[in-house]
Amino acid sequence: MPKGVSFHKLADHPNELNWAENGIAVAELKGKKICIGRFKDQFFAFAFKCPHAGGILADGYIDALGNVVCPLHRYKYSLENGRNTSGEGYYLKHWPVELREEGVFVGMDEGGFWNIFS
Repeated sequence: MPKGVSFHKLADHPNELNWAENGIAVAELKGKKICIGRFKDQFFAFAFKCPHAGGILADGYIDALGNVVCPLHRYKYSLENGRNTSGEGYYLKHWPVELREEGVFVGMDEGGFWNIFS
């Protein structure tokens, strides 16, 4: 586990999440909305809104390369590392997801939990 990260339980099982046809579910963790993406049998947690213009990423889609695509301006972000892959220079906040026997967990920075959503 990365230093300074604590994991918070999101669901007992991935099937409990409300998955849309685009492979993205919206979840609430500590009163804040985040997105969970499913791509090639892996799960990724990322910000609810696009850092460019605030587009709702749950309304976008995951492309064939594993990028979440914003529905507003089609900016693309890697699910793996949050890097903007369409060249505009933005960065998408993202967090590690662990599937454990007891459920789905998302890792958050211990020191700045509330700041990670801004």
